Amino acid sequence: MGRTRLYWISALVALAVAGVALVPLLHHEKKVHPTMTQSGQRLQMPLHAEGSRIVDARGETVTFTGVNWFGLETNTFAPHGLWSRSLDDMLDQMVGQGFNSMRLPFSNELFDAASKPNGVDYALNPGLKGMTGPQIMDQVVQGATKRGMMVILDRHRPTSQGQSNLWYTDKVSEDRWISDWVMLAKKYKDNPLVVGADLHNEPHGEATWGDGNEKTDWQAAAQRAGNAVLKANPNWLILVEGIENYKTADGKSDGYWWGGNLQGAKEHPVKLSDNSKLVYSAHDYSPKVWSQQWFTDPAFPANMPALWDKQFGYLVKSNTAPVLVGEFGGRSVAEKDAQGNKDLEGIWQRNLVSYLKDNGLSYTYWAWNPNSGDTGGVLKDDWKTVDADKAALLKTYQAPLAAAAQ
Repeated sequence: MGRTRLYWISALVALAVAGVALVPLLHHEKKVHPTMTQSGQRLQMPLHAEGSRIVDARGETVTFTGVNWFGLETNTFAPHGLWSRSLDDMLDQMVGQGFNSMRLPFSNELFDAASKPNGVDYALNPGLKGMTGPQIMDQVVQGATKRGMMVILDRHRPTSQGQSNLWYTDKVSEDRWISDWVMLAKKYKDNPLVVGADLHNEPHGEATWGDGNEKTDWQAAAQRAGNAVLKANPNWLILVEGIENYKTADGKSDGYWWGGNLQGAKEHPVKLSDNSKLVYSAHDYSPKVWSQQWFTDPAFPANMPALWDKQFGYLVKSNTAPVLVGEFGGRSVAEKDAQGNKDLEGIWQRNLVSYLKDNGLSYTYWAWNPNSGDTGGVLKDDWKTVDADKAALLKTYQAPLAAAAQ
């Protein structure tokens, strides 16, 4: 059930960088409004879980309705699109679209001295010139949080070459994985809007849950890493994704999307030193990413809520823990295609957004970037124009956020 994201970089990036006019970046002071809770009150940090809700220090419900912006995890070692626009313009537009949070992918390789940022137009982004990848990451985090966006850091890959089934590889050990998380937890400890750690993106393949196998048991590894992070920064939320295949009580393997299968959390819940910091996370995708059997069910889309309940929604409905759908997306949100036939992808997206809204799940949409090969993005290929149909759908379920910079 694999899927491949096509990151358009290399030659296209170089051409984009070379072809952009030298436009000076104007610096000016901006007024920003504070991030709000759903009752319209200012957030009181830090956040924690109460049953299935994420709440602030006052007990007010906080829902993430955000977006992913990738690139730091790739061999550009910088968010994509900075070859076309300035960082400030990108962040202003995200806030203007109503996103109250950002999931920010990175790789462990980003922190290696040999990793040099590229694919950035420094005429448009003069303040980033000469910076390392981690320093650019700092600028993204600072810019987002100054605008009132909450930031969730996502260990997306061990190296820029690609995702990994497990949390460790022959190039990035478990010790390195944990030590990098501890470093980040300490680094951003004084920024209250950096709110959480998505420990490892999309465990899949041989990843297991709760079986005690030290080499593959993702639930146990998440507990080790999560507790280390909380020791360094007790304010953070710890986000634990699902796996791909879970062995049920009868020994059968029940498969779902990479990172999307949280069935194991029912019998083997994650137990942290402070379980009020636990948030589960799932990913979900469309038939255009992979043609799963449930899309060809004659009952589709009426069959989907029960499937989502089984994989991750039960955690919210049973008031066990909050769930963030950290990735979902697709190119179409239409109910019919150009020929007037049912558009399964569009129907799926619309039904999933309704499910999230009806049940109070958080989300971060995949992706802001248009250069995700199998989903496209909120932005169109020019890196400037918003896909109006996607934006309209997402605006049907958005929690309060900081107002756009004035």
